[in-house]
Amino acid sequence: MDVYKKLSWFFKQEKKAYLTGISFLILVAFLQLLPPKILGTVIDLIRQGTLTKTVLIKWLVILFVTATTQYIFRYIWRMNIWGTSAKLERILRKRLFDHFTAMDASFFQKYRVGDLMAHATNDLNAIRNVAGGGILTFVDSIITGSITIIAMMIVVDWRLTLIALLPLPFLGVASRVLGSKLHERFRKAQAAFSHMNDKTQESIMGMKVIKTFGQEEENSEEFKSKTAQVVNENRKVYKVDSLFDPVMTLIIGVSYILTITLGGYMVMTTIITIGDFVTFINYIAMLVWPMFAIGRLFNILERGSASYDRIEKILKEETKIIEDSQALDTAITGDIDYSIERFCYPKTTTMVLNNVHFKLEKGQTLGVVGKTGSGKTTLFKLLLREYDRYKGKITYGNQDIRDYSLDALLQHIGYVPQDQFLFSTTIKENIRFASQDYDQSMIEYVAKLTAIHEDILQMEDGYDTLVGERGVSLSGGQKQRLAIARALIINPELLILDDALSAVDAKTEEAILSDLKKERSKQTTIIAAHRISSVMHADEIIVMENGEISERGTHSELLAINGWYKEMHDKQQLERNTKGGTD
Repeated sequence: MDVYKKLSWFFKQEKKAYLTGISFLILVAFLQLLPPKILGTVIDLIRQGTLTKTVLIKWLVILFVTATTQYIFRYIWRMNIWGTSAKLERILRKRLFDHFTAMDASFFQKYRVGDLMAHATNDLNAIRNVAGGGILTFVDSIITGSITIIAMMIVVDWRLTLIALLPLPFLGVASRVLGSKLHERFRKAQAAFSHMNDKTQESIMGMKVIKTFGQEEENSEEFKSKTAQVVNENRKVYKVDSLFDPVMTLIIGVSYILTITLGGYMVMTTIITIGDFVTFINYIAMLVWPMFAIGRLFNILERGSASYDRIEKILKEETKIIEDSQALDTAITGDIDYSIERFCYPKTTTMVLNNVHFKLEKGQTLGVVGKTGSGKTTLFKLLLREYDRYKGKITYGNQDIRDYSLDALLQHIGYVPQDQFLFSTTIKENIRFASQDYDQSMIEYVAKLTAIHEDILQMEDGYDTLVGERGVSLSGGQKQRLAIARALIINPELLILDDALSAVDAKTEEAILSDLKKERSKQTTIIAAHRISSVMHADEIIVMENGEISERGTHSELLAINGWYKEMHDKQQLERNTKGGTD
């Protein structure tokens, strides 16, 4: 019953609906007592030879009215109990989704997508069953059962009732023992399902890589292993779960034996009539479901409790990015002063950034180059406040970026990573993702800036072309240009291109960068790239190496240093000239 305490906030919130549903459920329980009593009465009238047509019609009419009323009452309690339980699922699903959107990068490194999906599906279904089927079985097993037992005592005979109920204490003991085992095994079964979900999601997303390396069979075998683990854990659940019904059946069987033995004796000694005996047997039959409901109740509660614990664990996770209660809501503007003494990723001691300092005036362009793993992307993650815990300070307009609200900061930064994410909707909707207020002319304007407009016009549906999941129908260069257009349409105060032109040919890249320089002459831009041609026109260029700035200056100044930058420039120029000579 611990899960009901955990969900008490919801039952208080929806107490009117649940009180209505439970009230009508109890009324149905009372109405169910009438048919057995009517049947017993009619049998006694037949035995006495006093049953007339008029009397029979009267009892049949009462049965019909009782059945119709039960039908109406059942509809009311189902609408109130089952309907309200769906609200709980909706509330928790929204809480989970809002929680996911509020979490930082560390959270998504800790939990895999498949695991989070399992929480939002299987776990929520189990919790909803607590608020729906759990309430129903609770009322049926406790209240309906109690009403039936009281009726057995009053309508028939209290001594016969006590004898028939002697086996019931064993039911409580069995339910407690089996329930505790069910809770632990179901928790493991849910965890196994999460792992399988992870594998499914990962395999679907990485199918191209799997096929490229010919790992279909190996991947299939690993999936079979995960599936076998799910089946194995669920079998353990079912082994315990399947013990409930046999235990209930055994206890009910003993009750029937005691009832028939003592009840038959009482009929022969005229303590009760044959009609009373039939009524009592029917009441015993009515107790079958409440007894089975007890087993089902423990099943539902233990599954729901295990799932609620998993959900609570997720919801208790706290983001490391905390907004100040007095956070600034004004839009960012001005110069950027980047001064990081030291930064390590959470739970590691490996230094990723060390003594990185640069100042970027409003309207200037900064170029960032360096080997893979040199710290370029990490530099941007701190600017985007994916991590707030570092030694140093980053100011925007002489204000620490941690003093701004996340909306004030991020809504004015356009960030385009190398690995873009496009939504499985149209090109138009992807470009104007930030707001539906952007009209077609604005969409086409930024598409022309990123040299994607002509490509779009050649597509069958133009701007209404569906890009598929993650933009699967587009080339790498088209996805990059589309992502840049999406960032440009918000007219960001700061535009960050993190190797976002790597899949674009040199000529198209040059055209895009030239247009951006004209368009963004009064706004700040940071470009990280492997190609020197992407940053050579920047106001300042920094070379990152092992998380530090190893070289800095303009293009001509860096060439004069005769260091890594010049080496890469000469190498890329040679490659470009070689390719040009073979055309």
